[in-house]
Amino acid sequence: MTSTPTESTQRTAADEDVSQRLLDSAATLSYDPATEVDWESPLPPDAHGLNPEWSTLYGTPLWDELSAEQQVTLTRHEVCSVMSIGIWFEMILQQMILRDQYVKDPANAEFRFALTEIADECRHSIMFARACAKMEVPAYLPPPSVALLGRLFKTLASAESAYGGILVAEEVLDVMQRDWMRGENVLSIVRTTSKIHVVEESRHMKFARQEIKESLRGVGTVRRHASALLISVVANVIVTNMVQKDVYKSVGLDPERAVAAVRRNEHRKSMLRNSCVHLMDFLSEAGLLTRPAMAIYRRTNMI
Repeated sequence: MTSTPTESTQRTAADEDVSQRLLDSAATLSYDPATEVDWESPLPPDAHGLNPEWSTLYGTPLWDELSAEQQVTLTRHEVCSVMSIGIWFEMILQQMILRDQYVKDPANAEFRFALTEIADECRHSIMFARACAKMEVPAYLPPPSVALLGRLFKTLASAESAYGGILVAEEVLDVMQRDWMRGENVLSIVRTTSKIHVVEESRHMKFARQEIKESLRGVGTVRRHASALLISVVANVIVTNMVQKDVYKSVGLDPERAVAAVRRNEHRKSMLRNSCVHLMDFLSEAGLLTRPAMAIYRRTNMI
């Protein structure tokens, strides 16, 4: 993802203006989780980790079998799984952004906002890690095979493929967290961390969209189709790994039975599709919603 002369000349004054406005926004509306989040207050025993409607089992007979206490425990482990996978992917995107900005002009607003985004992501990762520790939930790391795919992606992905992968992760989580931050029966610590993430990630998503548009200017059909397919594969990996199957052990469920219930959960599929509407609109506009990519998104219940 290092810069080339061709890539450099594609950036216009309008592109630079977008980056400058994002920098201005970051200067006026950013949060310090260390002081914004109430880390000291005890957690109410009946407050969920996320809105029950966002639980992977909500709407299934298995959910109805759980006691109220088990439902609370499940949602706390689910949200911490999402946070843990979020940390893993934020580490990937930080490396990709650093590589993208390698030997670019540090005077440009694009360069300065890219580093601002990395600083934001560092704070977010620390925030999520601290939230999981507060909830006394263990880290849910991706399986070794998925971790290897992530290592390959961060090393090989470039331009629109890298920023497309970033955008997918941010867009899906954004819709979820907008509900969590307003959930009256959701832990205050989750509501506050969700609010911080939503506000700051809105800038990151705009930056990713802009970088994708710039990268795709003048590219050929082969590259566009290859990038579309790669982004859809990354989306599949992210969405299917947000809640690890070991989460279900936290409430005494058989993980295989729970995963099977999730796969049949029409409510869950509907929630995922609704969370991806804006993402799919953008990918279509950018020419990244090809037939092979759409097939993967359908299989992942994103459209």
